[in-house]
Amino acid sequence: MISQLTPEQREKWASFREFADTTLAPGAEAADSQQAMPRTLVKSLGREGWISSLLPEEWGGSSLDLLSYGLMAEEMGRTCQNVRNFVACADMVAHSLWKWGTPAQREEWLGPIAAGEAVAAFALTEPNVGSDAKGVETVVTADGDGYVVRGRKKWISFAEIADVYLVFAQYEGRHTAFLVERDTPGLTVEPIRGLLGLRGSALAEVVFDDCRLPAGSMVGHPGSGLAFVASTALDIGRYSTAWGCVGLAQACLDAATRHAQDRIQYDTPIIDHQLVQRMLADMVAGSRAARLLCWEAGAAKEQGAFDAVNQTLLAKYFASTTANRVAADAVQILGAQGIGPDAPVGRLFRDAKVMEIIEGTSQLHQSMLGRWSAQIQHPAAGGARTS
Repeated sequence: MISQLTPEQREKWASFREFADTTLAPGAEAADSQQAMPRTLVKSLGREGWISSLLPEEWGGSSLDLLSYGLMAEEMGRTCQNVRNFVACADMVAHSLWKWGTPAQREEWLGPIAAGEAVAAFALTEPNVGSDAKGVETVVTADGDGYVVRGRKKWISFAEIADVYLVFAQYEGRHTAFLVERDTPGLTVEPIRGLLGLRGSALAEVVFDDCRLPAGSMVGHPGSGLAFVASTALDIGRYSTAWGCVGLAQACLDAATRHAQDRIQYDTPIIDHQLVQRMLADMVAGSRAARLLCWEAGAAKEQGAFDAVNQTLLAKYFASTTANRVAADAVQILGAQGIGPDAPVGRLFRDAKVMEIIEGTSQLHQSMLGRWSAQIQHPAAGGARTS
């Protein structure tokens, strides 16, 4: 598959890798231990064109093709999963505004988000609502020439530092999206500390206590929140997460291989022991298979295939479960050196578990993919069933 990259894609991939190694990797441990991401890094991402890169250049993007976007997400996932998560969240909001927002909303927010001057948060999950997104309890009501929002959002990435939130709520009994700015009276943010993984993603709970919104706050139209706005954004999030898991798995494989070559036990490198070889073989096979599924998902999205969403679901499911297994094996191979407070594979192991939860749990993906299996047949037979 790599041989099919165009010269431009190869050049972009090389630039992604260089920036990730020189700028992202050195700060990955600090982002985890300090549970924060510097705004200076956010602005660096904006200057490099990593934020909103899928958008047209006229809106601050780079018109990046989806395969190159995946390669970028892989390099972020390989070096700092918190950065990958930040870019994904920003892209989810920016793409939603570009596709469903009003001209005024696009004009006000797309440029600053892409430049790293404004941080955007995707506020869907609630204390009582996770996978069942249609059941959001936050409520928005019409009030004069504006709206009033009441409710709570929880586990929202970068909500602690966000300047604007894309909030999903019930409006007249219909799932609808709204933009809520950070300085809106009645809005409070409660940081969430001590997470298992993605500790640098500044998660928080956001409380809306009769927050009054201006008339131009609705994104899309009443009832479009889940079916259009959220679904489009979540597809981008899953695609980024899938590729990020490939990068995470590759980082674990690299670390485990280096250690197995250097670590001497019983007068020989442990890579010569068959059980270690078996673990490394499974790690190689899983990582490469995950990458191929991500490539296939990217190609399907580029071609506008009818099953592109399910291809992304499959890639995210397989890549996240693979990353979890590969990270666990990396910790096992490194032994005591894999569980210390400064062990990179320990951080990757914690982040890997989170990958099986965000953007849809593995179990939700299994349910959706199980239903999809009834609609497909062998590729050589023509793809989808007609009966």
